[in-house]
Amino acid sequence: MKKHLFFCDHRVKIDSVMSFAANQRVRVNLAGLMIQGVTFHAAVTDAVATVVRKTKEEPPAYLVTLLFSFKGLKEIEVPEERIRPA
Repeated sequence: MKKHLFFCDHRVKIDSVMSFAANQRVRVNLAGLMIQGVTFHAAVTDAVATVVRKTKEEPPAYLVTLLFSFKGLKEIEVPEERIRPA
């Protein structure tokens, strides 16, 4: 017997909870961010990094180590919404 789930309100938003572990390899979207005086252009949408630790709960953010430094930046704090598993 199949069961179906119906929503009567189309405005219902389901938040996905994503958390990352220390030493996890991730990809970060840095496009449009300004971090420590460095502006990341639109092309920087898939930078490879490694999670160091979670730095904030609200809004969630992580300290990551970039595989390649950008203008001398190697470790940066990135909002969770801009991180995805590699």
